[in-house]
Amino acid sequence: MSTTACAPGLPEVAGIDKHTRVVGWLKVALPLAALAILSTLFLVADRIDPEDALPYAEVDVEELAREPRMTAPSYAGTTSDGAALTLTAEEARPEATDTPAEARGLRLDLDTPDGARTELHAATAVMDDAAKQVVLSGGVKVTTSSGYVLDTPEIAAQLDRSGLESRGEVRAKGPAGDIVAGGMTLSQDNVTPGAYLLVFTQGVRLVYLPGGAGP
Repeated sequence: MSTTACAPGLPEVAGIDKHTRVVGWLKVALPLAALAILSTLFLVADRIDPEDALPYAEVDVEELAREPRMTAPSYAGTTSDGAALTLTAEEARPEATDTPAEARGLRLDLDTPDGARTELHAATAVMDDAAKQVVLSGGVKVTTSSGYVLDTPEIAAQLDRSGLESRGEVRAKGPAGDIVAGGMTLSQDNVTPGAYLLVFTQGVRLVYLPGGAGP
């Protein structure tokens, strides 16, 4: 008596064969699909201009070497009478052989021991080391904590002590009214220790406004 029996494991062999064919197909299909996607990206993407890839600032190196400058410099110190003096600028050029130190967009803050504060803004300024002062010019605006706002062409500010002196006509608005004068000084009071006086000089003209003018 003969008996025919199925070989064990044939279904498993067929399944493995099918899996092998699928894997082999994917090994070919997937790289081709990736290549197609990359080709599409290169065709659609904008072309890069090499000149625009690395933007640069137009800087005159020769001019910088010839005229060195500092951006946003600042100076802070204390005068001999105890006032706090602060100088800031948009740009400054150090002293050279034939030119003094210069600054553009200068701001000077003076805080005196009596609690008063004076702010000065000027287009330009020149440092005078011999006289220990800085000369602000190009139109100077002065604002004081006592309520005065002044405009004058030029002011010399002392660096070793509290002292301001205009060099030209002064136009001001203050608590008493409008003032036009040939000059102005701010200095320590010689009579009252610790006090500071703002004095208008040289033909002072006051337009009195009842109730105060304000700045």
